[in-house]
Amino acid sequence: MSAEKILSSWKKKDFKPVYWLEGEEEYYIDMLMNYAEHQILPESEASFNLTVFYGRDADWAAVINACKRYPMFAERQVVLLKEAQHMKDIDKLESYVESPLSSTVFIVGYKAKSLDKRTRLYKLITKSAELFNSAKIKDEKVHEWIAEMVKSKGYTILPKAISLLEEHIGNDLSRIANEVDKLSVNLRDKKNIDEDDIEKFIGISKEYNVFELLAAISKKDLSKAIRILNYFESNPKAVPIQMALPALYSHFSKVYAVYGMNDKSDQALKPFFYFNANSLKQAKDMMANYGYPGMEKLILLLHQYNLKGVGVGDTGTSGASLMKEMVVKMMID
Repeated sequence: MSAEKILSSWKKKDFKPVYWLEGEEEYYIDMLMNYAEHQILPESEASFNLTVFYGRDADWAAVINACKRYPMFAERQVVLLKEAQHMKDIDKLESYVESPLSSTVFIVGYKAKSLDKRTRLYKLITKSAELFNSAKIKDEKVHEWIAEMVKSKGYTILPKAISLLEEHIGNDLSRIANEVDKLSVNLRDKKNIDEDDIEKFIGISKEYNVFELLAAISKKDLSKAIRILNYFESNPKAVPIQMALPALYSHFSKVYAVYGMNDKSDQALKPFFYFNANSLKQAKDMMANYGYPGMEKLILLLHQYNLKGVGVGDTGTSGASLMKEMVVKMMID
């Protein structure tokens, strides 16, 4: 069952005795846990019937005893076990998972990984509980996810603004959601988010960012690229090399892959570039300005400078200086 379906069933007051929420993507686990803590029980019942444990400090016997209590002056009680991946003797929960109390809603958040499928506890969970695995979102889905998440909050967002968020934050959904919440507080009556809003309220420069650096490289505009890199050098936390190089590689590798496609029409390429008109234009500029041999050269240089960025073959050179050196080599034949 998806996070959305679990949330929908909770809103309808349809509960199962045990929920096991696990996986690498913490955003959905946090979302469900937050709803469970603050919304399942009315405030008048929560003081008596809500119990929250944290795995690092929780004792398995105390957790089971809490789950076996009957609710006070209410139909149900809620027991939350957060950060369960840190809990010692978590396998001791087997007895309760096998035979849970129907008046208790027991919800376990097991972050950053999944329970060993070979264990008896896991087999009991698949049989007797609602198991939700929160998989890390694929990079190609982040653009669409941002648009849908913003829409769910009652706003629209321009593609370039999405690109700024995506390239600056990556696929950290919790951080993206927090930044959008920050935006919503400041936008007041405005409903359409643009790059000016991203710059003003989140602090991501609309002029000096990876997206604009990529545009400059695509057009072989060395002077613009150097201006952007000078900004990175003056603001080392804005776009560190460890953030910039993967973003560049993601685009370069897609452009390189286009050469292996039989159909290179805009219609065929649009899905490949997530229906992002700016990304498609940059790809076509890059193909026109570099060609197939040039793309091979760009990807090789990225690999070389990625190694230098982690100290292989270079010691002491700043990330911004390495990026300047790399970009000059990219654009000058």
